Amino acid sequence: MKIIILGAGQVGRTVAQELTSEANDITVIDLNSQLLQELQDRLDLRTIVGSGTYPTILASAGADDADMLIAVTDSDETNMIACQVADTLFHTPTKIARIRAMEYLSCPQLFSPEALPIDVLISPEQLVTQYVRRLLEHPGALQVLDFADGKVRLVGVRAYYGGPLVGHELSTLKEHMPGVHARVAAIFRRGRAIIPEGNTIIEANDEVFFVAAKKNIRAVMSELRRLEKPVKRIILAGGGNIGKRLAGSLEGRYQIKIIEHDQRRCHLLSEELKKTIILCGDAADEDLLLEENIENTDIFCGLTNDDEANILSAMLAKWLGARTVMALINRPAYVDLVQSTEGIDIAFSPQQATIGSLLAHIRRGDMVNVHSLRRGVAEAIEAVAHGDASSSRVVGRRIEEIKLPRGTTIGAIVRGEEVLMAHHDTVIEPEDHVILFLVDKSRIDEVERLFQVGVTFI
Repeated sequence: MKIIILGAGQVGRTVAQELTSEANDITVIDLNSQLLQELQDRLDLRTIVGSGTYPTILASAGADDADMLIAVTDSDETNMIACQVADTLFHTPTKIARIRAMEYLSCPQLFSPEALPIDVLISPEQLVTQYVRRLLEHPGALQVLDFADGKVRLVGVRAYYGGPLVGHELSTLKEHMPGVHARVAAIFRRGRAIIPEGNTIIEANDEVFFVAAKKNIRAVMSELRRLEKPVKRIILAGGGNIGKRLAGSLEGRYQIKIIEHDQRRCHLLSEELKKTIILCGDAADEDLLLEENIENTDIFCGLTNDDEANILSAMLAKWLGARTVMALINRPAYVDLVQSTEGIDIAFSPQQATIGSLLAHIRRGDMVNVHSLRRGVAEAIEAVAHGDASSSRVVGRRIEEIKLPRGTTIGAIVRGEEVLMAHHDTVIEPEDHVILFLVDKSRIDEVERLFQVGVTFI
């Protein structure tokens, strides 16, 4: 696929790295020649210095026959104009734009073929807000991902000593929870992937990913670790776009405090947020945290634009007694490093959330949802099975008959409103939504081919 990326910032670089690893023809446009040179030194791609809104620059990037434009500069306006130019002059089939300002996002009529021809809107702030909200719904989870409009969730959890299933084979899960349907999709032990079988024994500190209907998640988590109390008190460090949006979406259900060092921003937050307490100060100030009863705080979340500030304030909050601490980290390379320390419970990257939204539109076959996991090494996919037994490699076949790539498991199938856990004799029917887990993302091409319909299907 021929793809033009506008913007060589954190998101643009992460997108470029992800897509070049999948044999796409990538061209990156940015005004900063140094960033482009660094990118070209590391990756097999083309770079062009200039403004992505100029027709001449887009033309030199190959917009005439490009399949996709991904506009992820720091300027919403630049991203929107670039999509308009690409559509009007070059008829680019798919145009994706990062839009951050709620003033634009709250007017969906702006983004239509008759107005701004943008096919897909990406808002990292909105994605991070949804990500954190799902974690708050399931205290103790490392990651919670939605599939099939929320009917199914993939949950990552660290197994603890004393969990009823720890030290036992996976096949005993049914005995422990009769009537509760769930399936373990993957296990990571000391960083290494283990494909789950019935005789696989769960060990303490295993990172276990399981698939279940939303209503059954708490029951499954209780088999792997001690359940935590529901969240009540939350402190957010940073009142920027993400902090403000998250507080606004949570303040009706939780007790929220925001710590923000900029006085003008504090005044703005106090005017726009109705129930959130705004504290003007430094989130890494020990006296301030103690004064705000950090030891009774259920969740502390570092959300500033400074990775180091988020990491240090979260570690300090944990040391002072906060139950769970999270840190937003823009550099994906830091995420695994930080989460492996004792001080931080959950580290997450907006870039990885953004990548998942983009991949669903880049994959061949009908991929409804794609989630990048474990810093891009693994993936969880929701694919729709089309065709019939003569034109599809999956429809009309039992799961045990499907030649799945090595390291790939089918966790669940959503058929209309029904959620089915995948078993060896489950037969896939047309239009089923199939939830797959890939521990090795390099096998994605084989999965895509499985779900592509043959020429005999009309």
